[in-house]
Amino acid sequence: MEETSNAPHVLKSQANWDALYFYQKSDVIYQLAFAFCERFIHLYKDRTRDQVIQAARSCKQNIVEGLADGVASTEMQLKLLNVARASLKELREDFEDYIKSRHLQFFVSGEPRYADMLNYCRYHNRLSDYEPFFAQWTDEQMCNYAITLCHFIDRMMMSFLKKLEQEFITEGGIKERMHRARTGYRQQQDERLKQLEAELPRLKQSLAEAQAEAAKWKAAFENLKQRALKMYYSKEEEIKRLKELLGEEM
Repeated sequence: MEETSNAPHVLKSQANWDALYFYQKSDVIYQLAFAFCERFIHLYKDRTRDQVIQAARSCKQNIVEGLADGVASTEMQLKLLNVARASLKELREDFEDYIKSRHLQFFVSGEPRYADMLNYCRYHNRLSDYEPFFAQWTDEQMCNYAITLCHFIDRMMMSFLKKLEQEFITEGGIKERMHRARTGYRQQQDERLKQLEAELPRLKQSLAEAQAEAAKWKAAFENLKQRALKMYYSKEEEIKRLKELLGEEM
């Protein structure tokens, strides 16, 4: 384990997309777009309905797919997140076209409703913050909130993409990580081999010294054994002689 614990990793950590504000807002924009189409765009008479829903869905789903693919491929992650941005721009254009074609009004800077909308969209990210209004807002309100959310999502995604771009420049893609990981592993093995080869002569010397010491102790043991046996047999002979002598006297 020690040999590989510091080795470069091929796979990156999985991003928790549900914790990212731009993903949370993309979930809101999809549900808002769906509710908007259900209320204001005819199911059969206007093809914009499908385009709006699919563009909103494409934005959210490509964020998820891009972040999931980022575990292995930063390049694919960048591509898919940019596809999500393209879908988001298409969606924003559809909402803007709706306002223009129906002669509705864009909320503009300086109006109280614009400031309220901007602050709400800036600090609220979860679907639960918006869903209660889907059945209350007018089509004009829903379009303006959708456009504002699109701007926030796009800005956040651009910041995230720039961060990924910098990581890609400094760390490279999966091929570079695979090369570094494999090279790092080989270097560890080479270093370990050199370490073992350097230790081998010392170990051989220690083994020879241990063998010599063992031989010395073996010789001492044999000598002690022979002396003990000699003393044992001598005492045994003396005991036997004394028994014989005592037997004659009786």
